Amino acid sequence: MAAVVWKGFVSFGLVTFPVRLFAAARAEHVQFHMLHRKDLSRVREVWYCTDENKPIDRSDIVKGYETSKGKYVVVDDEELKKIAPATAATMDIVQFVRNDVVDPIYFESSYYVGPEGNAAKPYQLFLQALELTKHHAIAKLAMHGREHVVLIRPYAGTMVLHTLYYQDELREANRAPKSASKLPPKEVDLAMSLVEHLAGSFRPSEFHDSYRENIERLIEQKQKGRPVSATAPPRKAPVIDLMEALKRSLTAAPAGGKKGRNSVAKKAKRARAA
Repeated sequence: MAAVVWKGFVSFGLVTFPVRLFAAARAEHVQFHMLHRKDLSRVREVWYCTDENKPIDRSDIVKGYETSKGKYVVVDDEELKKIAPATAATMDIVQFVRNDVVDPIYFESSYYVGPEGNAAKPYQLFLQALELTKHHAIAKLAMHGREHVVLIRPYAGTMVLHTLYYQDELREANRAPKSASKLPPKEVDLAMSLVEHLAGSFRPSEFHDSYRENIERLIEQKQKGRPVSATAPPRKAPVIDLMEALKRSLTAAPAGGKKGRNSVAKKAKRARAA
Protein backbone atom coordinates (compact mmCIF):
# COMPACT_ATOMS: atom_id res chain seq x y z
CA MET A 1 0.00 0.00 0.00
CA ALA A 2 1.25 3.48 -0.89
CA ALA A 3 2.73 5.49 1.97
CA VAL A 4 0.77 8.54 3.11
CA VAL A 5 2.88 11.70 2.79
CA TRP A 6 0.45 14.01 4.61
CA LYS A 7 -2.95 13.59 6.25
CA GLY A 8 -5.25 16.43 7.25
CA PHE A 9 -8.19 18.55 6.11
CA VAL A 10 -9.03 20.79 3.18
CA SER A 11 -10.86 23.95 4.23
CA PHE A 12 -13.07 25.21 1.40
CA GLY A 13 -15.18 28.11 2.72
CA LEU A 14 -17.32 26.54 5.44
CA VAL A 15 -16.80 23.08 3.95
CA THR A 16 -14.02 20.98 5.51
CA PHE A 17 -13.18 17.42 4.51
CA PRO A 18 -10.27 15.04 5.26
CA VAL A 19 -7.73 14.06 2.60
CA ARG A 20 -4.50 12.16 2.20
CA LEU A 21 -1.52 12.98 0.02
CA PHE A 22 0.51 10.34 -1.81
CA ALA A 23 3.68 10.86 -3.83
CA ALA A 24 2.72 11.17 -7.50
CA ALA A 25 6.15 10.40 -8.91
CA ARG A 26 9.58 9.14 -7.93
CA ALA A 27 12.78 9.39 -9.91
CA GLU A 28 14.23 5.98 -10.79
CA HIS A 29 17.99 5.51 -10.84
CA VAL A 30 20.57 2.79 -10.43
CA GLN A 31 21.55 2.50 -6.76
CA PHE A 32 25.27 2.19 -6.06
CA HIS A 33 26.73 1.28 -2.66
CA MET A 34 29.95 2.72 -1.31
CA LEU A 35 32.60 -0.02 -0.92
CA HIS A 36 36.13 -0.26 0.42
CA ARG A 37 38.35 -0.51 -2.65
CA LYS A 38 40.68 -3.00 -0.90
CA ASP A 39 38.19 -5.76 -0.04
CA LEU A 40 34.83 -4.51 -1.48
CA SER A 41 33.20 -4.48 1.95
CA ARG A 42 30.36 -2.04 2.61
CA VAL A 43 31.33 1.36 4.02
CA ARG A 44 29.01 2.83 6.62
CA GLU A 45 28.56 6.47 7.58
CA VAL A 46 30.09 7.42 10.93
CA TRP A 47 28.92 10.42 12.98
CA TYR A 48 32.00 12.09 14.38
CA CYS A 49 32.54 14.72 17.08
CA THR A 50 35.32 17.07 16.01
CA ASP A 51 35.97 18.46 19.53
CA GLU A 52 36.27 15.06 21.23
CA ASN A 53 37.91 13.50 18.18
CA LYS A 54 35.79 10.33 18.35
CA PRO A 55 32.69 8.72 16.81
CA ILE A 56 29.33 9.26 18.55
CA ASP A 57 25.91 7.55 18.43
CA ARG A 58 23.00 8.96 16.45
CA SER A 59 21.07 9.33 19.73
CA ASP A 60 23.66 11.90 20.92
CA ILE A 61 22.94 14.26 18.02
CA VAL A 62 20.67 17.32 18.34
CA LYS A 63 19.58 20.04 15.88
CA GLY A 64 21.42 23.34 16.14
CA TYR A 65 21.07 26.66 14.29
CA GLU A 66 24.29 28.65 13.97
CA THR A 67 23.69 32.24 15.13
CA SER A 68 27.34 33.29 14.84
CA LYS A 69 30.65 31.54 14.26
CA GLY A 70 30.67 28.50 16.57
CA LYS A 71 27.54 29.62 18.45
CA TYR A 72 24.34 27.57 18.17
CA VAL A 73 20.75 27.56 19.38
CA VAL A 74 19.64 23.98 20.04
CA VAL A 75 16.08 23.06 19.00
CA ASP A 76 14.39 19.71 19.64
CA ASP A 77 11.53 18.01 17.79
CA GLU A 78 8.96 18.67 20.53
CA GLU A 79 9.67 22.41 20.36
CA LEU A 80 9.20 22.33 16.59
CA LYS A 81 5.83 20.59 17.02
CA LYS A 82 4.69 23.31 19.43
CA ILE A 83 5.24 26.10 16.91
CA ALA A 84 3.83 24.24 13.86
CA PRO A 85 1.23 26.45 12.09
CA ALA A 86 -2.42 25.48 11.69
CA THR A 87 -1.67 24.49 8.09
CA ALA A 88 0.20 21.44 9.43
CA ALA A 89 -3.23 19.84 9.92
CA THR A 90 -5.57 21.92 7.74
CA MET A 91 -4.93 22.96 4.18
CA ASP A 92 -6.48 26.41 3.82
CA ILE A 93 -7.69 27.41 0.36
CA VAL A 94 -6.71 31.07 0.00
CA GLN A 95 -7.85 31.74 -3.57
CA PHE A 96 -8.82 30.27 -6.93
CA VAL A 97 -7.06 31.07 -10.20
CA ARG A 98 -7.74 30.30 -13.83
CA ASN A 99 -6.24 26.98 -14.86
CA ASP A 100 -3.67 28.57 -17.19
CA VAL A 101 -2.18 31.42 -15.14
CA VAL A 102 0.43 29.70 -12.92
CA ASP A 103 3.72 29.33 -14.78
CA PRO A 104 5.13 25.76 -14.51
CA ILE A 105 8.46 27.22 -13.38
CA TYR A 106 6.88 27.47 -9.91
CA PHE A 107 6.08 23.72 -9.74
CA GLU A 108 8.24 21.82 -7.24
CA SER A 109 6.79 18.38 -6.31
CA SER A 110 3.56 16.56 -7.19
CA TYR A 111 1.17 14.55 -4.98
CA TYR A 112 -2.07 12.66 -5.54
CA VAL A 113 -4.91 13.95 -3.38
CA GLY A 114 -7.26 11.24 -2.12
CA PRO A 115 -10.37 11.44 0.10
CA GLU A 116 -10.05 10.15 3.65
CA GLY A 117 -12.80 8.13 5.34
CA ASN A 118 -16.32 9.11 4.26
CA ALA A 119 -15.24 12.33 2.49
CA ALA A 120 -16.04 11.08 -1.02
CA LYS A 121 -18.98 13.47 -1.53
CA PRO A 122 -17.29 16.77 -0.52
CA TYR A 123 -14.16 15.60 -2.38
CA GLN A 124 -16.19 15.13 -5.58
CA LEU A 125 -18.01 18.42 -5.03
CA PHE A 126 -14.71 20.28 -4.77
CA LEU A 127 -13.29 18.44 -7.80
CA GLN A 128 -16.30 19.15 -10.01
CA ALA A 129 -16.33 22.81 -8.98
CA LEU A 130 -12.73 23.10 -10.22
CA GLU A 131 -13.48 21.23 -13.45
CA LEU A 132 -16.62 23.16 -14.34
CA THR A 133 -15.18 26.60 -13.55
CA LYS A 134 -11.78 25.78 -15.14
CA HIS A 135 -10.03 26.99 -12.01
CA HIS A 136 -7.24 25.70 -9.79
CA ALA A 137 -7.07 26.17 -6.03
CA ILE A 138 -4.19 27.91 -4.26
CA ALA A 139 -3.69 26.83 -0.64
CA LYS A 140 -1.16 26.84 2.20
CA LEU A 141 0.15 23.59 3.63
CA ALA A 142 2.85 22.85 6.23
CA MET A 143 4.84 19.62 5.84
CA HIS A 144 8.46 18.46 5.65
CA GLY A 145 9.68 21.26 7.88
CA ARG A 146 8.26 24.23 5.97
CA GLU A 147 5.01 25.90 4.96
CA HIS A 148 4.28 25.51 1.27
CA VAL A 149 2.10 27.39 -1.15
CA VAL A 150 0.37 24.66 -3.17
CA LEU A 151 -1.80 24.36 -6.26
CA ILE A 152 -4.62 21.79 -6.46
CA ARG A 153 -5.99 20.84 -9.85
CA PRO A 154 -8.23 18.19 -11.44
CA TYR A 155 -6.44 15.18 -12.89
CA ALA A 156 -8.11 12.21 -14.64
CA GLY A 157 -11.18 12.20 -12.41
CA THR A 158 -9.19 12.88 -9.23
CA MET A 159 -7.00 15.72 -7.96
CA VAL A 160 -3.28 16.43 -7.92
CA LEU A 161 -1.43 18.84 -5.65
CA HIS A 162 1.77 20.64 -6.62
CA THR A 163 3.98 22.38 -4.08
CA LEU A 164 5.16 25.70 -5.49
CA TYR A 165 8.42 27.58 -5.14
CA TYR A 166 8.21 30.98 -3.48
CA GLN A 167 9.02 34.01 -5.62
CA ASP A 168 12.36 34.58 -3.86
CA GLU A 169 13.39 30.96 -4.51
CA LEU A 170 13.45 31.44 -8.28
CA ARG A 171 16.98 32.10 -9.50
CA GLU A 172 16.24 35.09 -11.71
CA ALA A 173 19.94 35.94 -11.93
CA ASN A 174 20.51 32.66 -13.82
CA ARG A 175 18.02 33.56 -16.54
CA ALA A 176 19.43 34.23 -20.00
CA PRO A 177 19.29 37.91 -21.07
CA LYS A 178 16.61 38.90 -23.54
CA SER A 179 17.74 39.52 -27.10
CA ALA A 180 16.59 42.70 -28.81
CA SER A 181 17.75 41.67 -32.29
CA LYS A 182 15.11 41.33 -35.02
CA LEU A 183 15.25 38.02 -36.85
CA PRO A 184 14.83 37.67 -40.63
CA PRO A 185 11.21 36.66 -41.46
CA LYS A 186 12.44 33.84 -43.72
CA GLU A 187 14.30 32.17 -40.84
CA VAL A 188 11.32 32.59 -38.50
CA ASP A 189 9.03 31.10 -41.16
CA LEU A 190 11.24 28.03 -41.56
CA ALA A 191 11.62 27.61 -37.79
CA MET A 192 7.81 27.68 -37.45
CA SER A 193 7.55 25.06 -40.19
CA LEU A 194 9.99 22.82 -38.32
CA VAL A 195 7.99 23.18 -35.10
CA GLU A 196 4.74 22.25 -36.83
CA HIS A 197 6.46 19.40 -38.65
CA LEU A 198 7.54 17.88 -35.32
CA ALA A 199 4.29 18.70 -33.51
CA GLY A 200 2.26 15.80 -32.11
CA SER A 201 0.62 14.39 -29.02
CA PHE A 202 2.68 14.05 -25.85
CA ARG A 203 3.11 10.32 -25.22
CA PRO A 204 5.06 9.83 -21.96
CA SER A 205 5.44 6.08 -22.52
CA GLU A 206 7.68 6.75 -25.52
CA PHE A 207 10.38 8.39 -23.39
CA HIS A 208 12.92 6.47 -21.36
CA ASP A 209 16.14 7.07 -19.46
CA SER A 210 18.85 5.89 -21.83
CA TYR A 211 21.57 6.74 -19.30
CA ARG A 212 20.05 4.41 -16.70
CA GLU A 213 19.67 1.71 -19.36
CA ASN A 214 23.34 2.12 -20.31
CA ILE A 215 24.40 1.74 -16.66
CA GLU A 216 22.29 -1.41 -16.31
CA ARG A 217 23.84 -2.79 -19.51
CA LEU A 218 27.34 -1.94 -18.22
CA ILE A 219 26.65 -3.81 -14.96
CA GLU A 220 25.31 -6.83 -16.84
CA GLN A 221 28.33 -6.90 -19.15
CA LYS A 222 30.79 -6.70 -16.27
CA GLN A 223 28.85 -9.35 -14.34
CA LYS A 224 29.17 -11.72 -17.30
CA GLY A 225 32.84 -10.85 -17.89
CA ARG A 226 32.17 -9.20 -21.21
CA PRO A 227 33.92 -6.04 -22.47
CA VAL A 228 32.06 -2.82 -21.78
CA SER A 229 30.51 -1.36 -24.94
CA ALA A 230 31.02 2.39 -25.20
CA THR A 231 28.31 4.76 -26.42
CA ALA A 232 29.31 6.69 -29.51
CA PRO A 233 29.21 10.45 -28.85
CA PRO A 234 26.94 12.46 -31.18
CA ARG A 235 28.58 14.47 -33.90
CA LYS A 236 27.47 18.08 -33.74
CA ALA A 237 28.90 20.49 -36.27
CA PRO A 238 28.62 24.24 -35.56
CA VAL A 239 25.82 26.00 -37.44
CA ILE A 240 27.33 28.22 -40.14
CA ASP A 241 24.28 28.94 -42.30
CA LEU A 242 21.12 29.04 -40.19
CA MET A 243 18.75 28.99 -43.17
CA GLU A 244 20.49 25.95 -44.66
CA ALA A 245 20.46 24.18 -41.26
CA LEU A 246 16.70 24.80 -40.91
CA LYS A 247 16.01 23.51 -44.43
CA ARG A 248 18.02 20.33 -43.80
CA SER A 249 16.29 19.81 -40.45
CA LEU A 250 12.92 20.13 -42.13
CA THR A 251 13.85 17.55 -44.73
CA ALA A 252 15.46 15.06 -42.34
CA ALA A 253 13.06 15.19 -39.39
CA PRO A 254 10.07 12.77 -39.33
CA ALA A 255 6.70 14.44 -38.97
CA GLY A 256 5.37 14.40 -35.44
CA GLY A 257 1.69 14.91 -36.19
CA LYS A 258 -0.92 15.16 -38.93
CA LYS A 259 -1.31 18.89 -38.50
CA GLY A 260 2.42 19.39 -38.95
CA ARG A 261 2.49 17.31 -42.14
CA ASN A 262 -0.46 19.17 -43.64
CA SER A 263 0.78 22.69 -42.99
CA VAL A 264 4.50 22.23 -43.47
CA ALA A 265 4.42 21.93 -47.26
CA LYS A 266 3.07 25.45 -47.89
CA LYS A 267 5.48 27.25 -45.55
CA ALA A 268 8.50 25.19 -46.55
CA LYS A 269 7.80 25.82 -50.24
CA ARG A 270 7.41 29.55 -49.63
CA ALA A 271 10.62 29.72 -47.57
CA ARG A 272 12.68 27.81 -50.14
CA ALA A 273 11.42 29.97 -52.98
CA ALA A 274 12.34 33.19 -51.16
